[in-house]
Amino acid sequence: MATPKILVLPGSTRTGSHNVKLAALAAKELALIDIDVTRISLADYPLPLYEGDLEANAGAPANAFKLKQMIMAHHGVFIASPEYSASVTPTLKNAIDWVSRVRERGDPSYAAFKGRVFAISSASPGRSGGLLSLMALRQILELGCGALVIPEQVAIPQADHAFDDMDNIADTGTANLFRAQLARLVDMARLMM
Repeated sequence: MATPKILVLPGSTRTGSHNVKLAALAAKELALIDIDVTRISLADYPLPLYEGDLEANAGAPANAFKLKQMIMAHHGVFIASPEYSASVTPTLKNAIDWVSRVRERGDPSYAAFKGRVFAISSASPGRSGGLLSLMALRQILELGCGALVIPEQVAIPQADHAFDDMDNIADTGTANLFRAQLARLVDMARLMM
């Protein structure tokens, strides 16, 4: 059976971010089941704040093209999304906005979001685990970009205490749900190959 390529990215670039930790755990879990996984940071793709006049006058920045190409080189994408003001981080939203605008070689609109599957999770110090972020991200990806987002999602509350000394999810039930979500992402990504 062919091995899908999965891209893992956190929606935060903050030092000590729970979602950077969650993304690292996703990459580790995927590697343990012999999946071809790439983990990136949005810090490696700095982008100006999206603004239509900037795009019209200067075109899309090189990092928007690079990020789009990175996404398109994978069959599945896992995003660990922090919650800011009941939504996604400005960094993540800005990256999605720029990538959604990039056109190359006659690509259709939202080319990076079509033909691959997305999975979303969140870790937050709050009681909801970043659930509002996941609701907003699902709306952006599905309704805004036409992406296929699997229904399974994991929101990890009280993230300050949710990980053990090895940066694994401490609660067995939550850890099992997380692994099941990743397995579903892999299964769906295989269908995209």
